[in-house]
Amino acid sequence: MKIVVCIKQVPDTTEIKLDPVKGTMIREGVPSIMNPDDKGGLEMALQLKDKFGAEVTVLTMGPMQAEAILREAFAMGADKAILLSDRKFAGADTLATSNTLAGALRALDYDLIITGRQAIDGDTAQVGPQIAEHLDLPQVTYVEDLQFDGKKTFTVRKATEDGYQILEVDAPCVLTVLSSANKARYMSVRGIVEAFDKPIETWGFDNITVDESKIGLNGSPTRVAKSFGKALKAAGQVYEVEPTEAVDIIINKLKEKYII
Repeated sequence: MKIVVCIKQVPDTTEIKLDPVKGTMIREGVPSIMNPDDKGGLEMALQLKDKFGAEVTVLTMGPMQAEAILREAFAMGADKAILLSDRKFAGADTLATSNTLAGALRALDYDLIITGRQAIDGDTAQVGPQIAEHLDLPQVTYVEDLQFDGKKTFTVRKATEDGYQILEVDAPCVLTVLSSANKARYMSVRGIVEAFDKPIETWGFDNITVDESKIGLNGSPTRVAKSFGKALKAAGQVYEVEPTEAVDIIINKLKEKYII
């Protein structure tokens, strides 16, 4: 079995700060991490490797500094790593990103493609499903458990708002995984040492199969006009009164704000 796991380097959102004038993210001094949902997906792939001897390839798009999460994936047990890095990929929204990743995946052999449910720096949950559409593959999202019959069929538990669904899907397919699906393994000391001896393949536009008009800023139908932090609200006023008096207070407040 050959598994490709799409991972992303993201800023640690507990450390995020925004420029109050430009409204853009201040990345300087902000630590970067492997996206938590992607790490859950990588652990799921590594568990399949442990049980069935699968080959695990990790794929990411980003600047050269994104090599750090590929080395982390090596230390956890991944076999191969590919970094998509090219100026033509810059400024991509989710659609252009998924087009770029799909272009790389067309050049790879795979039985299973795993992505995280969503990235914590965007929370769109769009890239995984879009990859499946570009490649015309079946997909299951919000995966929290996975079993394999050793042949071609995966039994998947999908989280929903009302509980969960049990689904069967045949390879090849795309799964998007929750960070809570697995507790990601720690990097071993040996794995950390060996991670820096393993080669990372760096691919540019010439290595993938995709229309140039569908990648980067030019291939992005959406733009981020402005980003801003959540404004703090003043403390509210608490009234400890009887219900009938509370009604009068609410009505007066609504009149003050010209709502009624």
